[in-house]
Amino acid sequence: MYNMRGRRRWLRIAAAVLILILGTAIWYAWQAFPIISGFGAKNMASAVYLQHRDPASVLKEELAFFPITLGRYTVNKSDSSVTGSVWGFATCKAIYRAGLGCTLVNDFTEDVIRKQHFNLPAKPLQNTDTISWPYGNKITDSTSPAVNRVLLQHAIDDAMHMLSKKQEPAYTRAVLVVYDGKIVAEKYAPGYDKNSVMIGWSMSKSLTAAVIGVLVKQGRLNPDAPAPVPEWKQTPKGKITLKQLLQQTSGLDYVEDYSQPGTANSMLFEKGDMAAFIASLPLKFRPGTVFNYSSGNANILSRIIRQTVGDSAYAAFPYQSLFHKINMYSLVLEPDASGTYIGSSYSYATARDFARFGLLYYNNGMWRGEQILPANWVKETIKPCAADKQKHYGYQFWLNGYCAGGSNKRLYPDVPVDMYFADGFGGQNTFIIPSKKLVVVRLGVNSIDENKFLKGILQAVN
Repeated sequence: MYNMRGRRRWLRIAAAVLILILGTAIWYAWQAFPIISGFGAKNMASAVYLQHRDPASVLKEELAFFPITLGRYTVNKSDSSVTGSVWGFATCKAIYRAGLGCTLVNDFTEDVIRKQHFNLPAKPLQNTDTISWPYGNKITDSTSPAVNRVLLQHAIDDAMHMLSKKQEPAYTRAVLVVYDGKIVAEKYAPGYDKNSVMIGWSMSKSLTAAVIGVLVKQGRLNPDAPAPVPEWKQTPKGKITLKQLLQQTSGLDYVEDYSQPGTANSMLFEKGDMAAFIASLPLKFRPGTVFNYSSGNANILSRIIRQTVGDSAYAAFPYQSLFHKINMYSLVLEPDASGTYIGSSYSYATARDFARFGLLYYNNGMWRGEQILPANWVKETIKPCAADKQKHYGYQFWLNGYCAGGSNKRLYPDVPVDMYFADGFGGQNTFIIPSKKLVVVRLGVNSIDENKFLKGILQAVN
């Protein structure tokens, strides 16, 4: 009788454990499957329709990690879309629109999204290959006695073949070095060249901050004033300033973690109006007191741009006021389903155009004699706030520990302390090193040892 009761007890425990495991699995699937479908569909769509790539290469490179490998992604060229799902569940669709890249269908119907009107500016018709760099793509003699060509080429070749930090293929696609304003080294992986657009991921944040800078110069925004977010009026969040959004100290309850379901993944892959979703989050910290890196802040900044210039001018504004002025004609900013550019993550451009953007900051916001950004914008950009204890962040740019003492406090100990950079997932980087007259671009799928990479380039420059 005792053995029978004991056996029943263990059976009840086993059943409870099984139910718990099954419940956890169902909860995970409910939370994770839409994110898996959305991530795969969106990135497959942009790779196929913007980069004109073979879907098989995207599966092998960008979508080759767990749990994204659980998804199945179907390319439908008849309506320029990609549909993702996991075992037939959580279907998600991304659609391509010319000039706009790709957008996930979330919260808005596909018909509504396709009928949105974007008044995009025309690009110049002239052949830029006949115009000298940086205003065009003609490269003249870039020999400089300050550059050791042999060492520089060795550093570039090493970077192209370097494994990722996890000792996996890094798939480096482009490396470009600008010294004293001139391209002195440039190399691409097979299948890519100077005309290939590549994703910037979080380098998009730096682009967004620059557009904010244009509006500050025009007197339409003030970094020290409360951020003009309609939902925050008459609430404690109404005290969040534009500068605090730029410096990642807004205090919003947001976690930048893509390894599990949460606010970051939900924002990018489940929400049609990303900025509205982030604006609705509660405060966790008093604004200005805690540094918390957040893609959500960047998307609020992007919507502030839209609300400041108005819907009719918004689509063209970043291009006309900034990017086309610096001859950055390949750039594509992708919007969410509400029509707001995803200022945190989705920009595509050539390596040369990302280098042009770096040169704009290297030249203190001036291009061809025009002060495009405020005269003090770069100085403010590289000034960390008091809440950033590591002194590693400015206005949507990373710093190499600008105010920190000792090389051990730097993100990259073998790189000068004055370096600052736009940084994106997988090692998308535009490094600006004023003391060495350098702008360096690296684009790929997985991060490499950037300190080693930059150290090699610095050894080639006097």
